[in-house]
Amino acid sequence: MEASNKELFFELDSEKSEYGCKHYKRRCKIRAPCCNEVFPCRHCHNEAKSLVSSPSERHDLCRHDVRQVICLICDTEQEVSPICTNCGIKMGEYFCAVCKFYDDDTSKGQFHCDECGICRVGGREEYFHCKKCGSCYSVKLRNNHVCVENSMRHHCSVCYEYLFDSLKDTTVLKCGHTMHFECLMEMKEHNQYSCPICFKSVCDMTKVWQKIDDEIAATIMPEDYRYKKVWILCNDCSETTEVMFHIIGQKCGHCESYNTRTIAPPMQ
Repeated sequence: MEASNKELFFELDSEKSEYGCKHYKRRCKIRAPCCNEVFPCRHCHNEAKSLVSSPSERHDLCRHDVRQVICLICDTEQEVSPICTNCGIKMGEYFCAVCKFYDDDTSKGQFHCDECGICRVGGREEYFHCKKCGSCYSVKLRNNHVCVENSMRHHCSVCYEYLFDSLKDTTVLKCGHTMHFECLMEMKEHNQYSCPICFKSVCDMTKVWQKIDDEIAATIMPEDYRYKKVWILCNDCSETTEVMFHIIGQKCGHCESYNTRTIAPPMQ
């Protein structure tokens, strides 16, 4: 006797980790309405279409446009739904009807944000939506970050991947700008400590400034430059100051940062 849909569901549910792709574990594929081709997920589609030879054929799939999915258990193509209309298998432990999104790994804490318009991970209780920044941030940043309008709706200034729906972890810098966390770590590994967008310091540089103080104290300038003055603009506090020139660096007279650059003297 053939197994009922309910029996089939319980039998196959234990094998769910065998299905899916490198991005998500699930039991369905999607048909991309933009090109009418079948892919394991939208990321697989976007990766494949970014490699086609013809620039005119390169495109991304809008998650909200997906209308058809194919069950990986019984190969039935059907309209988007959480359960296969033919074999009754649950196609993903997490399902979002808005994003047409399936995923078995619920430990990610997936939730849909209506204001973002997409699904996020990390647990709804751990995030809030900042209307000015235009994205969900950790509750630790509520009333504790510099707002930059639509700060997440741009490309990472290091790798140039679009941040708003990136799969990689993002971080909010002290200045309010955002970038991938791994890109920030890569910057620090190469001794780059200023935001690529506004040039403000991305972390507490107090100890670094103290070391520069010591280097300057130990480095005597030649007589011709010993009393030379220059005007500087501080990237951290945005103040201008006239200071003594030194080959190692110029210290801001307001916030004592060495994250400065020389400028022309202000107009009288």
